[in-house]
Amino acid sequence: MKSIDVDVAIIGAGTAGLSAYKAAIKSGNTQSVIMIEGGPYGTTCARVGCMPSKLLIAAAEAAHSAQHMDPFGVHVDGVVRVDGKEVMDRVKRERDRFVGFVLEGVENIPAEHKLRGFARFVAPGVLEVDDHTRVHAKTVVIATGSSPSVPPPFKELGDRLVVNDDVFAWNDLPKRVVVFGPGVIGLELGQALARLGVTVRVFGMSGSLAGISDLKVRQAAKKIFQDEFYLDPDARVLETKRVGDEVEVRYIKLDNSECIERFDYVLVATGRRPNVASLDLASANIEVNPQGVPAFNRQTLQVGALPVFIAGDVNNDVPLLHEAADEGHIAGLNAANYPDVKPGKRTIGLGVVFTDPQIAMVGLGPDKLEKGKFVTGELDFSGQGRSRVMLKNKGLMHIYADIQTRRFVGAQMVGPVAEHLAHLLAWSGEQGMTIDQMLTMPFYHPVIEEGLRTALRDAAAKLDAARR
Repeated sequence: MKSIDVDVAIIGAGTAGLSAYKAAIKSGNTQSVIMIEGGPYGTTCARVGCMPSKLLIAAAEAAHSAQHMDPFGVHVDGVVRVDGKEVMDRVKRERDRFVGFVLEGVENIPAEHKLRGFARFVAPGVLEVDDHTRVHAKTVVIATGSSPSVPPPFKELGDRLVVNDDVFAWNDLPKRVVVFGPGVIGLELGQALARLGVTVRVFGMSGSLAGISDLKVRQAAKKIFQDEFYLDPDARVLETKRVGDEVEVRYIKLDNSECIERFDYVLVATGRRPNVASLDLASANIEVNPQGVPAFNRQTLQVGALPVFIAGDVNNDVPLLHEAADEGHIAGLNAANYPDVKPGKRTIGLGVVFTDPQIAMVGLGPDKLEKGKFVTGELDFSGQGRSRVMLKNKGLMHIYADIQTRRFVGAQMVGPVAEHLAHLLAWSGEQGMTIDQMLTMPFYHPVIEEGLRTALRDAAAKLDAARR
């Protein structure tokens, strides 16, 4: 077995791993960096996440728009036809294009900085890569990502069971799909498939929906989506079994009647698990929580007091691409500068669900704020001018402001172009702006952003009332 010595070893070449590599190299404080990857190069986002899902959603939005032009006085003669093979062909072609950009970046990395194979710890600071190389590293960055988590009962469904990774390998659209898990992935794919003509049922547990913690916003979102496709976030599924090449599901419908339906596939979107099982962390004296994830400092990404750092989806903190990139940078820089470990810049929380209408969350939600210490500014999109012009006037926005400081601290919403509203709010939160300062910013007319001003004015009035 070959043996090599390096300053920094990075396990994983996804978004966090590539970011860690660039940061370590640019630091100028390391002589040698090796990036170890056992799977295909290309990030989760490009291969099976952000980009292919948005391609499917774009096709779904085109189909939906074509089918709903009558209220504008625009009529499409004949039936709008969705060709599933053409839809999936474009999804895969464009997906491969995005993956290609990532591969180009990896190809530009010097060969001596890359090592193919799966790594595991055999001792602190010592990694064994497959059966061919032993790596002695002064510091290690764990950036192995995550994988779809499938509850054991579903595994009996065999090839009728799919996860989001599998959807983007389809050559054609199926006729019937049942989705378990109305989180970000399940809700996005469920609505997209429904708009493309697939019969869809989306089931959840405990009433949760796309990570929305604000009960009123969650209720608004649930009603909007239930008006379009079957969604039960608190489903009572009695039985799921394989019958030939189909899956039979017996469940209690929203009207409390029992129903039995068959589907071509079960799409399980019940969460993701960190890829840590094969790392043999115990050999490196790394303590883990019940989920098998090491305890780490969120500001430095350091694992305990060890010369080990963990970044990206694998740390199970905030599984988003921009967060993975930021974490990779922090981890790579600290690994290169070890033992001079410093906190990195972490930005305000920002998440977007690309449904229609979109869902967005910024900063802290009401579940993270102390009751009685904040007010909620509200906007009901039903009467918002520009939204109504476009027939997109559905949804609800809540923004949260601290009573003592009058600062904006968070927001949750379901509504049109929520991705843009969320960015404005995230930038405001990052600057530590008060509600009053935000209200001095320009608002053009007529735009959806005027609705944000409505919510800010509501929050300001409630702040004034709370201080009297």
